Amino acid sequence: MAIQNPPVSQTRSFSTVFLIEMWERFGFYGMQVLMVTYMIKKLGFVDTRSNLVWGAAAALIYVTPAIGGWVGDKLIGTRRTMRMGAIVLMLGYALLWIPTESAGFLYISLGVIIVGNGMFKPNAGNLVRKIYEGDDTKIDSAFTIYYMAVNIGSTISMLLTPWIRDYVGQHYGDDWGWHTAFGACAVGLALGLVNYALMSRTLAHIGSPADNKPVDLKKLAGVLGAGIVLVFVSAFILQNEAVARVCVYAAGVVILGIFIHLIRSSHRDERAGLTAALVLTVQTIFFFIFYQQMSTSLNLFAQKNVNLDFSLFGWHVFTWIPEQFQSLNAIWIVLLSPVLVLIYNSLGRAGKDISVAAKFAWGFAAVAIGFFIYGVGARWAVNGQVSSWIMVWGYGLYSLGELLVSGLGLAMIARYVPARMGGFMMGAYYVASGISQYLGSVVANYAHIPEGIKDPVQSLDIYTSLFNKLGMVGVGCTVIAIAVLPLMNRLSASHSDVATNHDPLPASRSEEGYDTPAP
Repeated sequence: MAIQNPPVSQTRSFSTVFLIEMWERFGFYGMQVLMVTYMIKKLGFVDTRSNLVWGAAAALIYVTPAIGGWVGDKLIGTRRTMRMGAIVLMLGYALLWIPTESAGFLYISLGVIIVGNGMFKPNAGNLVRKIYEGDDTKIDSAFTIYYMAVNIGSTISMLLTPWIRDYVGQHYGDDWGWHTAFGACAVGLALGLVNYALMSRTLAHIGSPADNKPVDLKKLAGVLGAGIVLVFVSAFILQNEAVARVCVYAAGVVILGIFIHLIRSSHRDERAGLTAALVLTVQTIFFFIFYQQMSTSLNLFAQKNVNLDFSLFGWHVFTWIPEQFQSLNAIWIVLLSPVLVLIYNSLGRAGKDISVAAKFAWGFAAVAIGFFIYGVGARWAVNGQVSSWIMVWGYGLYSLGELLVSGLGLAMIARYVPARMGGFMMGAYYVASGISQYLGSVVANYAHIPEGIKDPVQSLDIYTSLFNKLGMVGVGCTVIAIAVLPLMNRLSASHSDVATNHDPLPASRSEEGYDTPAP
C-alpha cells in the first residue's frame, strides 16, 4: 500500500493534473483551430471533404480513450498511460511541423495524435475522479475547474497559432507559416511534460495498482505495438469516407449494447446510476453535434461572412484573424467557470443542489439561443458580413451551454458510475462524444458553399439557414431534457439512497493497493 508522507492535499494533486491537461489542450486546440482551413487552403480539399476528414479524426480522437482507459486501469497504470499519451501527442504535433503538403503524411500525423489522445484523455479524467471520489459537490466543482484548464490552454493557443502562421508566413513563406504554427503545439506540450515531471510526486498515491508495480515490459511492448498498428488503421479510416462512416455508426451500436449489458448484468443497487448515466450520455451526443460546428461551419462562416474588425462606439479596437474567433469559446468558458463554481458551492451549502439533468436542460436552452443569435445577426449584415460582436455573444451562450452539458459530462460519470467501472466508462463517454463529432461534421456540410459562389451575401444565406435550424434542434433538445427530468430525479434519488443506506460494494482491483489521504 502506497502512503504519501507527508500527506498531499487534494488541491495540490488536482493542480498537477490541471496543469498537464492545460498544456495538452494548448497543443490540441492550437492544431485544431487551423486544421480545416489548412486542408482547404494548402491541400486543396473542398469544404465538405475537409469537414468530414476532421470529423472522422475528431471521432477517433474521442473513441480511442475507451481503449486508453482500459490500458491505464489494467495494464501499465493510470499515471504512466497518461504520461505516455502526452509524449505521443507531442510527437504527432512535431510531425505536423515538417514542411510537406502530402495528404498521406497528414493522415499519419493525425493517426499519431489520435493514439496519443486515446492514452492521455481518459486517464487524466480518471485521476481527477479518484482525487475527489465520494464528494458530489466537490466533484462538480473540480470538473468545472478542470474544464477551465482545457480552456486556458486552448485560449492561448487558438489566439497564438493563427498569428504565428500569418507572421512567419509573411516573413519566411506560407509553407513555413503553417508548419511553424503546428510546431508551436509540440513545444507547448514539451513544456507541459517538464512541468509534470517536477510535480509528479503529488500524484504518487493516486492511480491504479499497476502504477505501484515495476513496469511489465511485455505489456508495455504490447501497448506500443498496438499503438503503432492503430496509427496506420486511423490513417486508413481518415482517407476513406465510407469506412469512416461505417466505423462511427458501428461504434454507436457497440456502446449502446455495452451500456445495456452493464445495466442488465450489474448489481441491482448500481442500475439506477447506470441508467441515469445512459440517459445523460445520449443527451451529450446531441450536444457535441452543436460543438463540432466551432471548427467546421462556424470557422468557415468567420472566413467568409464576419467583419474581422472590433469597434466600440465607432472606435476601432483591434482586428482578428478568422480562425481566432474559435478562441471565443475558450475565453467565455474561462470567464464563466468560476461563476458557475461559486453558484454550485453556494447551492450545495444551502442544500439546494441543481441536478445534473436540470443543468443539461439549461445548457441546451443556452445553445439554442446562441445559434439563433448567429441567424438573427444576419438581418444587420453589411455587404454579407455580420458584426464581430454577434460572434462574441453567440459564442457566449454556446459556451455557457457547453459548461452545463459537456463540462459536467465527466462529473456525471464520476457521480453515477460505480468506481470499478470508472476508467472504462470514462472511455465509453468519449466514444459517444466522438460519434457525435462526426455527425456534427455531417451536419456542417449542409452549409456547403458551391465552388462558383463568391458573393458573401449568398454564402450568408446558406450559413444562417443552418444556424437557425440548429437553433430549432436546440429547442427540441431542451424540451426533451425537461420532459425526462422526473425520470432522472427518480433515478438520481434511487442512486443516492443506495449510496447512503447500503454498505459499499467490494472494491475492485483498480481501487485496491493505495490510500487517498484526507484533504
